[in-house]
Amino acid sequence: MRTLLFIASCGLLLAGCVSQKTLYNWGKYQEASYSYVKTNTDDDLEKLLKEYQYIIENQKGGRQTVPPGIYADYGYLLVKQGKIKEGIALMKLEIALYPESAMFIEGIIKRLEQ
Repeated sequence: MRTLLFIASCGLLLAGCVSQKTLYNWGKYQEASYSYVKTNTDDDLEKLLKEYQYIIENQKGGRQTVPPGIYADYGYLLVKQGKIKEGIALMKLEIALYPESAMFIEGIIKRLEQ
């Protein structure tokens, strides 16, 4: 009886070790973001922008949606490049996906639209 209970317990523990699908696909965001912040070069900015595009187009995480903050940060970088309308549109997408961000992002949008 103890042996059977031990085997069943081991089976349950091993079942818990099976890799779980993450909620979001972050791609290589961490590396691209760190590199841009560290060097602040146009080349690293371009790599980060391409990574944002990749993340937006290739969501294979459990939620099948863009991770929190991606649209907002991508939009902010576009605004810094002078692409204000595109940047604001992305920030509004962030609010649509994550309404809890509205209070902060709406303030940024309001300042940009003045």
